[in-house]
Amino acid sequence: MRNQTIGNLALTGYGDIFNINAEKTYSEYVELIQLTDLHPPEFHPFLVNDDDAMTRLSENIKRSGVLEPGLVRSRADGGYELISGNRRKRACELAGIAAMPVIIRELDDDNAAIAMVDSNLETREKLLLSEKAWAYRVKMEALNHKGVKGDKHSVDVLVEQTGESRNQVFRLIRLTELIITLLDKVDARQLAFNPGVELSYLTQKEQSAVAAAMDKFQVKPSLSQAQRIKKASQDGSLTTHGIESILSEQKKTPEKTTHKFNGYGQFFPQGYTPEQMEAVIVSLLTEWKDRVAV
Repeated sequence: MRNQTIGNLALTGYGDIFNINAEKTYSEYVELIQLTDLHPPEFHPFLVNDDDAMTRLSENIKRSGVLEPGLVRSRADGGYELISGNRRKRACELAGIAAMPVIIRELDDDNAAIAMVDSNLETREKLLLSEKAWAYRVKMEALNHKGVKGDKHSVDVLVEQTGESRNQVFRLIRLTELIITLLDKVDARQLAFNPGVELSYLTQKEQSAVAAAMDKFQVKPSLSQAQRIKKASQDGSLTTHGIESILSEQKKTPEKTTHKFNGYGQFFPQGYTPEQMEAVIVSLLTEWKDRVAV
């Protein structure tokens, strides 16, 4: 479950993530573990929803079993932390299966976070912007804490793995600074990505005021509105009244234009366009003008 405490994907395969074919320098093994002994990570940026995809996964598991084991590490207070495989666990529950195979591995916090993010980014076809944002942040923080080898920075690792630009990676991570209410609106497309990034620079109190104003006036902030709100915040002049004043502005909509010759349609053959009508009328008026002049 997400909380506030903390494309084009070309990631490593399962064999690399789980080191299944790599030379082992530590003890790890596959075991069938009761679901009651499998616990989600303390922070998990990926949602586990009972949607159509979950129903399909559950039915597949009911027919064929769990084909790919999860990844766990031991917990100090008993049981195992399910690093990868939380959707498979839920699918097992729905299928009435009491246990699932997992790889038990010794992992520190940084490597556990990296394995969790990589496995989910690789296996999930569709990700909410909030899931991707938190996944990038979790992995970047883990890489920074662990120390990226060589001349690379943590952002360069993400760029290579995901195909995102450096700027896009940082902008996505900015979304994690949004309060849950606004981040949910981004996922629901009630708040566009770019305005969401701009609003992420506001304080939590200011963001709450923006969310309230959005609900009050039933509006989506445009990029220019979000930028004006951000500027007022940085200037120290932003107030609730100012937020409401900006968001309650009437957005200009193009006026419906009716062609000036539409009223003469009765005098023309069916199917004549306004442009054709105009050409005929101009031609007739020119002829009339010439006769009058004589």
